[in-house]
Amino acid sequence: MKLFSVISAFLLMVTGCTKNIETESTSTQAHSKLVATVMQVGESDVSGSVTFSEAENGVQVRGSFEGLEPGNHGFHIHEYGDCTADDGTSAGGHFNPTENQHGAPSDAARHMGDLGNIEANENGEATVDYTDQTVTLDQILGRGIIIHAGEDDLESQPTGAAGSRVACGVIGVAQK
Repeated sequence: MKLFSVISAFLLMVTGCTKNIETESTSTQAHSKLVATVMQVGESDVSGSVTFSEAENGVQVRGSFEGLEPGNHGFHIHEYGDCTADDGTSAGGHFNPTENQHGAPSDAARHMGDLGNIEANENGEATVDYTDQTVTLDQILGRGIIIHAGEDDLESQPTGAAGSRVACGVIGVAQK
């Protein structure tokens, strides 16, 4: 009888594990909307958020930010969703799974992370709203989003010479 109890307990445990595996696999389904809350890096006062959502011709990128110096600021997806370094460097370099040269968002061959510039008005506020045909949601989930102090010249290799990092966020799954 004791052997029967041990076997029953084992079967219940295996069945439970199988159910957990099934639940986990369904939680890795593709997501239709991602979000990143960006927060200051170092002494900056930059904050805001950006969403990435499925669109007919790519991924819709929408965001709003404040606390920026007036002018253009490099705006990129970086390799890692790690904003722990005081200077934002723990996010690594631009996300570039195809090993292309740095470029503009309109370039056919560029880093997937090259989102160009956002322009802050005289109040330090900036918005972005466009459809990107290179970005894919499944590849950017868990990566970092960085706003730079300066303008991305869209040419200099490997990063566009946009200067230091003033804001960082991690791209995660958005609530539906």
